[in-house]
Amino acid sequence: MEDEINFIVDATRESMENSILHLEKEMLNIRAGKANPIMLSTVKVEYYGTPTPLSQVANINTPDARTLTVQPWEKTLLADIEKAILVANLGFNPMNNGESIIINIPPLTEERRRDLAKLAKIESENAKIVIRSARKDANNEIKKSDSSEDIQNNFEIDIQNLTDEFIQKVDQIFQLKEKEILTV
Repeated sequence: MEDEINFIVDATRESMENSILHLEKEMLNIRAGKANPIMLSTVKVEYYGTPTPLSQVANINTPDARTLTVQPWEKTLLADIEKAILVANLGFNPMNNGESIIINIPPLTEERRRDLAKLAKIESENAKIVIRSARKDANNEIKKSDSSEDIQNNFEIDIQNLTDEFIQKVDQIFQLKEKEILTV
C-alpha cells in the first residue's frame, strides 16, 4: 500500500520538477534588454524546403550587450534568414551586410519592461497552477488507496510540503527574472 503511495509522491515530484523546467525555459524567452542568442530561438529558416531552426544553419553571437550577429554557414541563406527574422515578428530590424546579419537590440522602454514583467508573472502563475493541480491529483489518488487514514494524512502532508517547496522555487525564479527585466 505504501509503495503505491510512494509512487504517487514520486510522480507528483516529477510533475512539479517538469513545471519548473518549463518555467525556466519560458523565462529564457522573455528578453530582458540584453542581447542573447536565445532571442532568436523561435526563428525558422526555409532550408531546402524545410523550416529549420536558425541555430542549425548559422552561428549566432553576441559581440556586445546590444548586438546579435548571425553568420550563416552558407552565404546564399542571408536573404532567407533576414526574411525569417522579420516574419518571426520579434521587433528586430536585421541588417544584411553581405557577410552576416547584424541585429541591434533596442533598449527597452519602461512600459515594455513592465509588460515583460507582467508576462513573467503570468508564466509564474501558470507554473503554480500546474503544481497545485499535481498536488490535487496526488491527494485524490492517495484518498483512493486502501491505506489507513493516518498514512493517507501523512502522505498528504508530504505532498503539501512538496507543493510549498516548488511554489517557493517558482517565486524565486520570478523574482530573479523580474529584477533582470526591470534593471536598466
